[in-house]
Amino acid sequence: MFEVWAPTAGRVEVEIDKAERHEMVRGPGGWWTAEVPGAAHGTDYAFSVDGGEAFPDPRTRWQPYGVFGPSRVYDHDRYAWNDQGWRGRTLPGSVIYELHVGTFTPEGTFDAAAGKLEHLVQLGVGYVELMPVPPVPGRHNWGYDGVDLYAVHEEYGGPDGLKRFADACHRAGIGVLLDVVYNHLGPSGNFLAQFGPYLHDSASSFWGQAINLDGKESDEVRRYFVGNAVQWLRDFHIDGLRLDAVHAFHDKRAVHFLEELATEVDALSATLGRPLTLIAEADLNDPRLVTPREAGGYGLAAAWDDDVHHALHSAVSGERHGYYGDFGSMAALAKVLTSAYFHDGTFSTFRGRTHGRPVDRLRVPGHRFVCFVQNHDQIGNRAAGDRLPAEALRLGAGLLLTSPFTPMLFMGEEWAASTPFLFFTDHVEPHLAQGESERREREFVGFGYDDWAGTAPDPQDEATFHRSKLDWTEPAAPGHREVLDWYRALIRLRRDHPDLADPRLDRVSAEFSEDDRWIVVTRGSLRVAANLGGAPVTLPIAVAEVLLASDEKVTAHDASLTLPPRSLAVARPV
Repeated sequence: MFEVWAPTAGRVEVEIDKAERHEMVRGPGGWWTAEVPGAAHGTDYAFSVDGGEAFPDPRTRWQPYGVFGPSRVYDHDRYAWNDQGWRGRTLPGSVIYELHVGTFTPEGTFDAAAGKLEHLVQLGVGYVELMPVPPVPGRHNWGYDGVDLYAVHEEYGGPDGLKRFADACHRAGIGVLLDVVYNHLGPSGNFLAQFGPYLHDSASSFWGQAINLDGKESDEVRRYFVGNAVQWLRDFHIDGLRLDAVHAFHDKRAVHFLEELATEVDALSATLGRPLTLIAEADLNDPRLVTPREAGGYGLAAAWDDDVHHALHSAVSGERHGYYGDFGSMAALAKVLTSAYFHDGTFSTFRGRTHGRPVDRLRVPGHRFVCFVQNHDQIGNRAAGDRLPAEALRLGAGLLLTSPFTPMLFMGEEWAASTPFLFFTDHVEPHLAQGESERREREFVGFGYDDWAGTAPDPQDEATFHRSKLDWTEPAAPGHREVLDWYRALIRLRRDHPDLADPRLDRVSAEFSEDDRWIVVTRGSLRVAANLGGAPVTLPIAVAEVLLASDEKVTAHDASLTLPPRSLAVARPV
């Protein structure tokens, strides 16, 4: 049975194998259906509206020829799963590992990524988070230009490849999160408007026209995206979704799309008998995202917290440009490590207005905030795609992985990868290919990257993509192996000492010196002490045991702890 939603069409046909067309019958709600004898798994097809060009199915499960080709019938039941023993994973206590399938390995496929799972098991992560995997223009892309949202990019391995990867992760004890983009679609190969009012008639963002979540016919549009989320979680055995840029949703309805989505996912979780997680990326600093629905919130499991990143990055790197301008002080670092947000109703100089809302430290647990020293944005949105150096990473990771939040690592950071993560595209349409560099530069006006044009490589140059691939000889190499050992030790310490995984924000406190640039964070019976300055500091802490130190020169005395410059230690006081 072929079906498609085209509420304003006067005639719809399904085209089989780029040849014969079959009339479809209009049904209730603008849905058209057709039975085509002989059509089955592997049959190529497309839909024609009112006698026009045939386009891919808006709900295509398989796009073997790319975003401009026909769809192919895909039967989910043909895949034989091997993860029957998987009971899911919960976010509290977990460490997330974000990766881009195309650059994680030389091959750039799901199967090759599955071959690296033992590395992730030894590292100690609980979840892998995949950057978006729906089809994109050309062969390589970050994924945020995706279209055909129900399908999987063929270059990565298509729908079966994603299933094999999820299967392998579950057998290794690792959950899978998938980054999904519901705020816009890519500029190339987006044919949804040919079928119905999927796009908003006026609202838009920098990335493109907004989705119609609150206008006429938006009930069916919302079902399209809710159904997409359900597909990943049910049919691909994905354990949770990261929702890209939810602040760009345009929705004025009484029941917000996020609340509707969270309700559906909770119901699916009960049906499947395993936990399912929704994480929002939001430039809002609004705790209502993670407040339970019965308390008036949206009921999401967690939200990305950029303020923690900005404070950590500024503190260990010294950068103060663009949105880092309000950060960098030890007071800012102490505030985010104890309260999640720095801007919680305070004035943001980057935005030129007050921003955010306070977190109730007594009621909102820290695990509801996904925090990081690096992620795809914070590296890739730099002109040169450069990463933090090893010393800064060790300090930032020490503070992150001993924090009350849900930590997330970006692929390669655990060994201080020397490879950049650059912005790359492979647009096949000349007008998009020729202007991509200029569009990218315009996006970051005011961010303090004045040398963008002279530093950022051409995103359309294939070498830009290949330069972003990880070098898997590095983890065992001097200078990288020591950083990997440090990350493993931190994650093991977090797992072995409940105080470090305790998400209760009201039990976290911090002392600091602005002048000497040290901070001591209290985590139950433990103290996390960091010296971010250029001179040794001696802190009045009577230490019974130093559990982990970034520098062998860290020394404990009868009533004090001495830290050399740029070092961190986790200690148990007397």
